[in-house]
Amino acid sequence: MTPATEPLLGPKRQRELLNYIRAYGTGHVTELARVLGVSASTVRRDLNELQEKGLLERVHGGAAPLSDDVEPIRPLREVSYPGEKQRIGERAATLVDDHSTVLILGGTTTEAMLPYLGLKHGLTVLTNSLMVVNRLSQYSEIDLVVLGGVLRRTEMSLLGHLTIAGLSEFGVDKVFSGAFGVDPEIGVTGTNLNETQTDRSLASSAAELILLADHSKFAQRGPAKLVPISAVTTLITDTGADDDTLDRFRALSIDVITC
Repeated sequence: MTPATEPLLGPKRQRELLNYIRAYGTGHVTELARVLGVSASTVRRDLNELQEKGLLERVHGGAAPLSDDVEPIRPLREVSYPGEKQRIGERAATLVDDHSTVLILGGTTTEAMLPYLGLKHGLTVLTNSLMVVNRLSQYSEIDLVVLGGVLRRTEMSLLGHLTIAGLSEFGVDKVFSGAFGVDPEIGVTGTNLNETQTDRSLASSAAELILLADHSKFAQRGPAKLVPISAVTTLITDTGADDDTLDRFRALSIDVITC
């Protein structure tokens, strides 16, 4: 959904709100107001009415779908902030050491780092993402380890106790992860409650958790709490992030990198 050139009338505006929230898994009042070209108070009123109709659930700062299984649609995420994700991915790749073992979780932001790994030497990459496997398979110098599990088709990722069990066989130096939402107080959040345990185990499998998040992730929050902010050692984001927000992360001894 692109920013509206003129304010939409009530019924159509509310349909657009629902479409956005169902597509992205959540919607923050500030972003919805920007996209629709209306005031934040108008968005809040619409969200309250839609909740009264039983069409969505109001959460802190915005709204979420009623179903726990609703995920942001991947094609929509792929076209969101592509330049920012490219810069974040390129910077993240510089933190990957030769002859190391890293875990890369799936997601459009972490996938942006993959083209920059081809020149690494002696690198072993663990992942539960078939998208990561597909994109790294062209680099013969990279040893790829696929963590098995139950396939989640919408994300082409593998989940469950088999994924976690496979991870226990390896010593991981660094974990690279994206996030649906990240907050200095609440921590890292996701949208799908069914994959929470897998994501928690993967994100906590190394002493260094490097979080890749464009600035929009600071304005949204998912229903699933993945890891506390204390688990994050490095945060890589873009220059569109608010300085006050970044200072709150720095105050928690997180290494914040902007690019």
